[in-house]
Amino acid sequence: MDPIPVFDPALTPPLIRGPAALAQRAFAGMAAAELQACIARRTATLEDTAAFALDAATLWQLRFAADAAAALRAQALGAAPLYRVAGGAGLRLLAVMAPGDLMANTPLDFITAHLPVRLDLLFVRPGDALPARLPEHDVAFFAAADADAALLHRLAPLHARWPRPALNDPLRVLRLRREMLALALRRVPGLLCPPIRRMARQAALPAEIAPPLLLRPAGSHAGEGLVFAGDAGEAASLLAAMTADEVYVSAFIDYRGSDGLYRKYRIAVIDGAPFLVHMAVSEHWMVHYLNAGMASSAAKRDEEAAAMAGFDTGFARRHADALAAITEWAGLDYFQIDCAELADGRLLLFEADVAGIVHMMDPADLYPYKPPQMRRIIAAFGAMLERAAAGRD
Repeated sequence: MDPIPVFDPALTPPLIRGPAALAQRAFAGMAAAELQACIARRTATLEDTAAFALDAATLWQLRFAADAAAALRAQALGAAPLYRVAGGAGLRLLAVMAPGDLMANTPLDFITAHLPVRLDLLFVRPGDALPARLPEHDVAFFAAADADAALLHRLAPLHARWPRPALNDPLRVLRLRREMLALALRRVPGLLCPPIRRMARQAALPAEIAPPLLLRPAGSHAGEGLVFAGDAGEAASLLAAMTADEVYVSAFIDYRGSDGLYRKYRIAVIDGAPFLVHMAVSEHWMVHYLNAGMASSAAKRDEEAAAMAGFDTGFARRHADALAAITEWAGLDYFQIDCAELADGRLLLFEADVAGIVHMMDPADLYPYKPPQMRRIIAAFGAMLERAAAGRD
């Protein structure tokens, strides 16, 4: 069991720009050379070099060069496990992190960049001891997502014994695994969790899940590797082409509206309260906000604006019982849900996780309704931190 480090108010970790600041610039169209220049710094010490490498890893990931990003990240975390995101001041937040890419943890700095919060990041690598000292802090947030069960089991006793208020129990994060959600919530009135099984890629398809069905590599998110199989033969061919050792098999539910379009809602649950992060409208069943054509369709944006304006009195009220059941099962201070509405009035749950991004990067001239909604979500997150800090002995 890991010992609790000493909390040192004088300890100052090496500064990084952080994913949010770099993503904001990349999203705004900054060229690669300019992005590289914005993280340039003196590398007189090992910690300076590590901080540069960690920001450079983020840049490579934003440029979809995963191997280069992973190599730089390993270099950085091998030299120093602790960093501070530049520019923050106020409530002192320590994030306990997994050593992975941008989907491996709750992306806190996209939120705290807009709050009076100083954010420190502690990366816990398998086989590495925790640092003997950590910066003093008001709240700890256990940010690791569910991809590494062994790390979550390691972090759980730390969460239970942490001497400062600690949010997001790692054992509860494990409850968000797709197969656990489907099993736990299968009988909730007004909620449909499609049957899903995790299996070895070479195993026979489960008899209880009839085609059409969906296949995806275990541990993947954001639709990576997700494919549709209309029959058993197509499923067998798709499985043979996959490289993952384990896959998820789930029933495909046709959730098209009467107009033939698919609508996916992303909801952040903060201290038990739901907030609409976005609503994407697409012609394709695999809906991602960035490829749904929202930027090119005023009608889709108008629909999303109306969904945000009416969420509390409409969607959230219609599905209050289903959302409450998901929230109770999760038992987390903060997580997100991807879902849709079915024609029969039920809520269709796709997944729940802690790695979704709440951000302020969308251009306000194109999405004038988004900044007020994002500020509302960010303010709710800040209020949660303040309440947690107020509970400190």
